[in-house]
Amino acid sequence: MQTVEGIPVPTRSNADDYLAEGHVPPDQKPTKAKDKTGAPPSRFSLRMTAGWWRSLQCIGMSLHYLAPPRPPNPDFAKTIPSTLSSQKGQFNLLFYLPEGYKKDPGSEKWPVVVNFHGGGFTLGSASDDARFARFVLEKSHAVFVSVDYRLAPEFPFPTAVDDGADAILYIINNAEELRLDRNRIATSGFSAGGNIALTAPIRLFEHRKTAEVPEYRIVAIATWYPITDYTLSRAERRASAPRPEATLPPALTNLFDASYLFPPELDLAHPFLSPSRASDEVLIESIPQNVMFYTCEWDMLLREGELLAQRLQKPPISKNVYYTMIPGVGHGWDKSPNPMKPPPKSEKLYGECCRRLRSIFEDGETHSILHIPFKLPPLLRSRSRDGSASE
Repeated sequence: MQTVEGIPVPTRSNADDYLAEGHVPPDQKPTKAKDKTGAPPSRFSLRMTAGWWRSLQCIGMSLHYLAPPRPPNPDFAKTIPSTLSSQKGQFNLLFYLPEGYKKDPGSEKWPVVVNFHGGGFTLGSASDDARFARFVLEKSHAVFVSVDYRLAPEFPFPTAVDDGADAILYIINNAEELRLDRNRIATSGFSAGGNIALTAPIRLFEHRKTAEVPEYRIVAIATWYPITDYTLSRAERRASAPRPEATLPPALTNLFDASYLFPPELDLAHPFLSPSRASDEVLIESIPQNVMFYTCEWDMLLREGELLAQRLQKPPISKNVYYTMIPGVGHGWDKSPNPMKPPPKSEKLYGECCRRLRSIFEDGETHSILHIPFKLPPLLRSRSRDGSASE
């Protein structure tokens, strides 16, 4: 059973049913959106179908939230205007605050994790990753900002990526007011949001070439089962999966592709869409030094995530890559709608990820007077409330 933002999706027993889709010959890669979606479906029909799935998603995530321990609620929200997208409008940011932020208004500036939810760019909301937020607050000791980016089919590519970059830009421009450290920013995301966690920094890097942006540092990315290469057909992805019959069904993946990949002539190798297709130079300059990948063994996105992780680690890019393949689980396993207990392995992996984020944040901490980076010796790092040294 697969899960998409709280929606349980049944699998089929016949793998061949999944390998027949595609609008280009098997020996050719899709290069344009129309190669994946065929004749563009009616945008109205896509909206109607997406609305039906969104209703199911609300029910599934409501059950997901019930499992103890209950996830935190956001402390406040900000509605910010779109400045980078050609589709003008606004969207929301949900702020989750760690213990100590409210108690001491004069405290040091806090590191921040800017998060992007999943759902194929078509489903989901900013509160979907509240369970992960709890670990960011407790283990990373950072502010968690979840982005309610605008969804397809109403807002196809590149609106979600533009909104993601806009969210980071808002944090940078308002860091003083929000008491955030613009030199200790990380991005995170799940599935489609894992794509934005990678592509929003690329989008912001390109924006800096033509606009003045205050100095900032994105120090890490934590990307969970991301889609990274749209030049792969869905059939090709399923064929590479260890269990093709256990991947997401065409009813959903076709909806996601038709909704987001528009217009028909869209270049599928665009780096804002397919970070795996970005040049070495772009990845060196725009991706931070620390990248955490989490992929799922039964996911059709396993192989492309693995390949991008390997590429980022090897010269000439040479990033610090921490790669984890989670055995025995499918795509979105951590969002299962079980009201009795959290999904298996999720809390352990969330904790590992957030402890590593904290270590990275501490390595990049800035001296409060000299405003230069310094690295804390391990024995001087703060201790958690249970008295154990943090990682």
